[in-house]
Amino acid sequence: MEAPHSSPAVDSTGTPVTGTGTTGAGTPGTGTSGTGTAVTVTLTVESPEQMQDLGRRLARVLAPGDLVMLTGELGAGKTTLTRGLGKGLGVRGAVTSPTFVIARVHPSLVQGPALVHVDAYRLGGGLDEMEDLDLDVSLPESVVVVEWGDGKVEELSEDRLRVLIDRATGDTDDERREVTLMGIGPRWAGLRDELA
Repeated sequence: MEAPHSSPAVDSTGTPVTGTGTTGAGTPGTGTSGTGTAVTVTLTVESPEQMQDLGRRLARVLAPGDLVMLTGELGAGKTTLTRGLGKGLGVRGAVTSPTFVIARVHPSLVQGPALVHVDAYRLGGGLDEMEDLDLDVSLPESVVVVEWGDGKVEELSEDRLRVLIDRATGDTDDERREVTLMGIGPRWAGLRDELA
């Protein structure tokens, strides 16, 4: 594993931090649609190894019933982050992109919650089209991670963690990613402290 890059903006876990902020209910850009509150934390991730490390850190704060929505372009690192979540949660099986099976369930090996990993890329509709996946049944005892879930799974939970991964586009080998974690709802009020 690559060692974290050192710079003045590196937090105590070795992840470079570019800034953090808190926004209130209904503030433009929060994605809350006027409901609840949103806490936003922004990090810079320099490599796939650091993206997995971020997933492991997030796993420490996840609990059964948590909904995590991952947004980012193809190749941004959504599955890499989920792989780190799986390692941090101690689940069985290799975490790979579920694009062609739509959803995979990874049971816990350590008496924790299962990881339900969903790729909604090929699903055009909202929650109605996803009913066959029984995510509402899985959610209370699992951590549900949905790639490409914006506009499709928000109805599953008023409390959710939205993760936006931005990367340089075009013909570039730049592995740097800006990761914005937006905790929506009271469940995520302490997100910044939990990640410290």
